[in-house]
Parts: sequence; C-alpha cells; structure tokens
Amino acid sequence: MSDIIARCEAKGLRMTEQRRVVARVIGAAEDHPDVEELYARAAKVDPRISIATVYRTVKLFEEAGILDRLEFGDGRARYEDAERDHHDHLIDVNSGEVIEFVDPEIEELQERIAARLGYRLVGHRLELLGVPVKKG
Repeated sequence: MSDIIARCEAKGLRMTEQRRVVARVIGAAEDHPDVEELYARAAKVDPRISIATVYRTVKLFEEAGILDRLEFGDGRARYEDAERDHHDHLIDVNSGEVIEFVDPEIEELQERIAARLGYRLVGHRLELLGVPVKKG
C-alpha cells in the first residue's frame, strides 16, 4: 500500500492527502477496478474526494509508470499496480470476471517465438477472452 506512495514520492510527485487516499485504495485492490470503482472506494475513506480528483490522480500515476492501464474489451479502462508480479488474464466475456494466471509453458513459448523472430522479450501482456464451457 504505502509502496505506491513511496514510489510516487521517489518520482517527485507531490502527494496531497487525496492522492494518498487514491494510492492506498489502489494498493489494497485485489481486483482490477476502473476509475468509478476507485472513486467509490476512495469516497468511503474521504467523502470530500471528487471523481475528477480520482481521474486526474489515476492519469498522473499511469503517466508516471505507477499504474498499468488494462483494456478488457468492455469499454472500461481498469487499473492495477505496475509493479505487481507478472501474470496474465483470462476474461469471462459473459460476467466480466477477470482471472489472473501464470503458465510456465506460455511464458516459454512466447520467449521461443520472440527468439525465432529475432527478438528478446522485455515484457508482454496476454489477455484471453472466453466463455464458460457448459459441463454435462
């Protein structure tokens, strides 16, 4: 939680109390909230915070490399801490549920594909879209 605040301060960002609230809310998130969800959570901590403040703070944190912006095809930008351990996403297109996973075979395959094409991977993002398979 305070790790986000420390990284913001290390990058020279002026950390107002409301920015600190947004940073703490993001740090506590175990999901992938959009700005409106972040605003609702931040407003519980500080009822004086405005949605405009949350939008500006998220944009500032994204531009500073503190947050990663995620697009899951539902028209809403979602956010997560840029320094979380690497993981990929499987998105249930019916419910919008986002499942995080790590698969060593996929990681190795991506490295091999990049090498075959003459590249060394420095990062990647994988988002799978799916629907539940009916059992029976």
